[in-house]
Amino acid sequence: MAEETVYRRLLAKGLTRRDFLKACGGLAAVMGMQGASTTGAGAASRLLSGRARSADPAHLIARALATKARVPVIWLELQDCAGCTEALTRSHNPTLVDLVLNEIAIEYHETLAAAAGHQVEEAKQAAMKRYAGQYVLVVEGSIPEDGAFCAIGGRSAMDHLKEAAAGAAAIVATGNCAAFGGLPRANPNPTAALGVADIIKDKPVVNIPGCPAIPEAFTGALAHFLILGTLPELDELGRPKAYYGQTVHDRCLRRPFYEAGKFALTFDDEGARSGWCLYKLGCKGPTTYNACASMKWDGGLSFPIQSGHPCLGCSQPAFWDGGGFYQGQSAPVARPAAVPLVAAAAIGLAAGAGMAYANRSAIAAAHAGIAAGEAGTHAGATTAAVAAEDKSKEA
Repeated sequence: MAEETVYRRLLAKGLTRRDFLKACGGLAAVMGMQGASTTGAGAASRLLSGRARSADPAHLIARALATKARVPVIWLELQDCAGCTEALTRSHNPTLVDLVLNEIAIEYHETLAAAAGHQVEEAKQAAMKRYAGQYVLVVEGSIPEDGAFCAIGGRSAMDHLKEAAAGAAAIVATGNCAAFGGLPRANPNPTAALGVADIIKDKPVVNIPGCPAIPEAFTGALAHFLILGTLPELDELGRPKAYYGQTVHDRCLRRPFYEAGKFALTFDDEGARSGWCLYKLGCKGPTTYNACASMKWDGGLSFPIQSGHPCLGCSQPAFWDGGGFYQGQSAPVARPAAVPLVAAAAIGLAAGAGMAYANRSAIAAAHAGIAAGEAGTHAGATTAAVAAEDKSKEA
């Protein structure tokens, strides 16, 4: 029953008011709310009245969850691997995820549904009719133009998307596939895969890219709509600025090594063992906008760079076609909107070729220095590689 409020449902399940307010405070932090007057000011004013308008973000959220009915959600899985669903259901932040995901009314989710076949499709049709104009449509997976590549119940993914989008209040495209086409769209894009925003033009769409998307980024965007009735502030690519406003490089724990010019040149050299910057090994952190370095994964345990692997740039469009994953920086160091995507790809490929050559030269020089016992040669080769990269980027 979507008419039941989140707060009443949580109380019925044994949550105390104190724990409820603590969870609301945590949710405010996840949503990036610094103050009620600076986030969704218009919606906040409508929610608050009198002295309540001076309440902090946690109390703003508490008031909304205590008065608003649970939001019905219809979740489509199209050309995908269910990775975003897996990440969400296995999140190690149960308080926040439960507060938002488990306490919304998921009316249809193909993977999680107990029913199957005609029964589950009938349930979806009934939910779309009952909550027309009210539900949030969540889309996971890309959409092929040719219906032969992805069909559910004898109907194409394109048909399912357009039908569900027609009655949605807002749409959340979770994961790189739904946001930008993802892996299915990689060259030569045999299925003619598209992202949601490439198809739906008359509804608000928020992109939560990643492979998979960070669970808390998804729940934060959904909570923003649940609480304030609007989508969060978005960047040029339709992503919430609260989570995609800075590069992975901006908050990376290895950045001091980057500034000091200390780079791992292979996965088993002294630099790799010492935790040095992975830029030379293909890290796309400087051109990838995501909250991986600050929010991390598994309850803040780690993220790929911290675990010793370069960032692949999975929250950026066309990241599969940006050059080799271990080929040095193969994308232009600029904001996503600075150049058209086609031009960016061309520049990225040209830059990648230059970086690959510089990497090979640096590695050869470093190995020669180690063999000769020259302590300063490694640093000299690294400095030369950085200079070569800067020259390549200028070109």
